[in-house]
Amino acid sequence: MQIGELAGRAGVTVKAVRYYERLGLVAPERLPNGYRDYDDAQLRAVREIRELAATGIPPGKAAPFIACLGSGHARSDECPASVAAYLDGLAEVEAAIAVLEARREQLARRLASATADVPQAPDTGYGCTVSGDHPQG
Repeated sequence: MQIGELAGRAGVTVKAVRYYERLGLVAPERLPNGYRDYDDAQLRAVREIRELAATGIPPGKAAPFIACLGSGHARSDECPASVAAYLDGLAEVEAAIAVLEARREQLARRLASATADVPQAPDTGYGCTVSGDHPQG
């Protein structure tokens, strides 16, 4: 099948398929006229890359999964390298969560401090009250 058909059947863009090819994740045959010729194995690989991306594993880290499929496994995550990639992805998510939790705690502390010190007064439309002691402008 040609690249447009592959992209349509896999639910990705032609540009994405070319990107996967540059990454070495798919390798089509070339017809005598120079056109790419993809088979069902490449279709399966592109679909898998898309599904992995939905879980947070970017195409640049999909190689172990595609290699696992290419070695004849029924699923892309039946190989030790794929399991290791899952563990790496999970560690990245957990690190991001830790950063976000720390930010949340810092914001909550600052909010608590700010609301304890800020008197209730009419809002001027800019989120601040105006007093006569401070210049405007």
